[in-house]
Amino acid sequence: MLKENPAGGYRIIQGNPRQLNDVAEFVQVLDNLQSHRTPVVHKLFDPDREVVLSRAPGRLDVMGGIADYSGSLVLELPIAEATIVALQRDDSKMLRLVSLASDAEREVFFEMPLADLECDGTPVAYEKAREYFWAHEGSEWAAYVAGVFLVLMRERGIRFQEGCKLLISSRVPEGKGVSSSAALEVATMSAVAAAYSVPIEARDLALLCQQVENLVVGAPCGVMDQITSACGEENQLLALLCQPAEILGTIRLPEALAVWGLDSGVRHSVSGADYGSVRVGAFMGYRIIAELAGLKIERAPLAIKDDRWHGYLSNLSVSEFERLYAANLPLTITGAEFLERYQGTTDPVTRIEAERTYAVRVPTTHAVYENFRVRTFAELLRLSEVTEQERYLLGELMYQSHVSYSACGLGSSGTDELVRLVRKAGPATGLYGAKITGGGSGGTVAVLGDRDAGPSVSEIAKQYAEQTGHRPYIFSGSSPGSAQFGYLKLRRINE
Repeated sequence: MLKENPAGGYRIIQGNPRQLNDVAEFVQVLDNLQSHRTPVVHKLFDPDREVVLSRAPGRLDVMGGIADYSGSLVLELPIAEATIVALQRDDSKMLRLVSLASDAEREVFFEMPLADLECDGTPVAYEKAREYFWAHEGSEWAAYVAGVFLVLMRERGIRFQEGCKLLISSRVPEGKGVSSSAALEVATMSAVAAAYSVPIEARDLALLCQQVENLVVGAPCGVMDQITSACGEENQLLALLCQPAEILGTIRLPEALAVWGLDSGVRHSVSGADYGSVRVGAFMGYRIIAELAGLKIERAPLAIKDDRWHGYLSNLSVSEFERLYAANLPLTITGAEFLERYQGTTDPVTRIEAERTYAVRVPTTHAVYENFRVRTFAELLRLSEVTEQERYLLGELMYQSHVSYSACGLGSSGTDELVRLVRKAGPATGLYGAKITGGGSGGTVAVLGDRDAGPSVSEIAKQYAEQTGHRPYIFSGSSPGSAQFGYLKLRRINE
């Protein structure tokens, strides 16, 4: 247990904490660190050296979700819950990581020599690093943190002459589809960039964090999670065109509306087989359409010269897709048959397994239609006044998105039930729409309603708990992305 604050404590000497409660509480944790019950924690930081603090929120996927890897527009809200990282450089040539539970009473340790990220003076290959972190049960989480150092070494040519100690505290719940992994990656890279004076623009930082997840962790996620965590703005929907990561600005929800997240209790994992197979199926669809459209295809390595849709499936219009291509796509195809006929796809982060059977038509259809739904949703939000009828339309777009996720095989009984309860409650209770979020297969449901519909959302959570035994966590509110927050420098002052 943490003891009472000792005399003195950490003081902010640079940066703006923005009156965020979690930041103030984390600084109190730092103040009490030397009284912590675990020696490795209370001796973690040198009291005579500065500490850099960064913060990155999770995100609520309001519209867009898995269509991101197909180039769709997505609308994302940075949530109030965030991950905070404190970093202190030292001369040890080691990486020492301590992750605190949300109650700050439990912790997870990991340490490694910086030299393990190199071989004969050259950064190790990503595949080798992935094997390193997955070799021992319980160390997988460290790939999200230490992977930041390797990506900076390989992609930016950074050479770390000093090691460091990192203290991590996250309030972004894991496995709920709100991007706890992206928050951890972005907070870590923000802290590393500040502490080691590595200049990185926010968008580039997010793209580097995506490489951490794709190449070091081995999860085939799109880019929207990291971009939102890094570039999101408080109380604004980030409009991101994933081609590959063009920020179109932000959209403020109309004053009369709000969004919430309801956790289904069904654990979500972006590295799961369902998400990966749906992604493979969408890229298979694009590859087949390219051939049907007569685009020039280079076989080895596979590349498509695409001046029509610029390499993104989501750029097909719904009418063009239905008129020319939908009926010509196979419902399913085996990996072996696809590879023999088409050689591969243009997706660099997934692998086609010859023995598996993949759905093609439905995942491809989802990408095309979802982009249209998101664009329509965004235009409705930009109206100066959103009428009751337009609220119905916003909700219907969310319901359609949810049904499409389920058709792809990315639904779950829990998320389906939450959406059913919202639909049943309906506009009479101030609720207009709901949908599964992110990678699907469980996780969180986004809910759209009147700004004063909080009690209705709580009632949905109560009904769900009575039926399932799981009381949903309710995500409410927003907070700044890491770039908007910046970073803090702290020094311990003894009094």
